[in-house]
Amino acid sequence: MSNHASSDPRDRKKYYLKDSPARRLIFWFIRIFFDAVTDLKMEGRENFPLDGPVIIAANHVTNFDAFPMQFAVPRAICYMGKAELFNTPLDLLLRVLCAFPVIRGEKDEWALRHAHKVLAQGQTLGMFPEGTRSKGSGLAVAKTGTARMAIEMNCPIIPVTVVGTDQVLKRFPRRTALTIKLLPPLLPNSNDTPLSLTDRLMFTLAAELPESMRGVYAKVPKGFGG
Repeated sequence: MSNHASSDPRDRKKYYLKDSPARRLIFWFIRIFFDAVTDLKMEGRENFPLDGPVIIAANHVTNFDAFPMQFAVPRAICYMGKAELFNTPLDLLLRVLCAFPVIRGEKDEWALRHAHKVLAQGQTLGMFPEGTRSKGSGLAVAKTGTARMAIEMNCPIIPVTVVGTDQVLKRFPRRTALTIKLLPPLLPNSNDTPLSLTDRLMFTLAAELPESMRGVYAKVPKGFGG
């Protein structure tokens, strides 16, 4: 056990998996900011389960995306964040907000274990399948990690479309129109592979996004069984 504990310095820190009074207070302040600069519309909240493990998977436009997504659901979302951010004074704040570090560009076993722990404890895991921000240029080819996690943990994926975050503050003091839409859950079926479920997820997201944001998923292949 001591060998495992010393194998990764991240094991020495506490990572929060649930809501807390400190987290609610921080999000209260963030919500005041968002209400001042955006006109936020949230749709499909009835599609989000109130308990049990769930992955919330969205298109990734900017660093702002995670906040309105959290406003749209009643449970704390645990996100992966790039490891560099956890070596700054933001470290404790990010952990209280249920974020956890991932070393990008390699298979990070620690981050995968933590993501499994989030779901094993019946919590909500937030994922951006594209792995990087599109900055409004349209969906990029998704990685299969989100689907693989859903298959391994046998839990639903809630696809979420985020539209408008790339315009936040660009027309200030005019408020930016922001829309978050939660779509019906996708459940892994017995025939799904990580690739087939990823395709199902991304074409589902593309169909609900404006045409200019559909990117590489704009055209559904002939015979695709969505």
